Amino acid sequence: MKAAFGLTIADKLLVGLVIFLLLSLYGRYWSSATPGERFRVSSIVNGIQTMDFGADRIIAIEGPLGTTRLQIAGNRVRFISSPCHGKQCIHAGWLADAGDFAACLPNRISLTVLGLTKEYDSINF
Repeated sequence: MKAAFGLTIADKLLVGLVIFLLLSLYGRYWSSATPGERFRVSSIVNGIQTMDFGADRIIAIEGPLGTTRLQIAGNRVRFISSPCHGKQCIHAGWLADAGDFAACLPNRISLTVLGLTKEYDSINF
């Protein structure tokens, strides 16, 4: 027996099953953000530094173009100023979950939030 729009009951059950599976996969693999414990700053000038979130503060990191400033507040960190032109690093906003990443490529500085477990083995662009 055909229902509205030419769909049978079996078609509706199949569509419902697919929607349920997609929502289950989303909940399992994409919404399981774990809070960060520390963060790592990589700079071509200063090398790699791993820091605790700790007290609220602003730190300065030197790069080839000049000084980039990071703000740490609570258990999150963000770029607040950089001498680059596009300011994509600043537009990344607050980073708080393990695996969050932002970089100022012109100034060669990257910022990664670290957690108790690694979310990814590697990320390629």
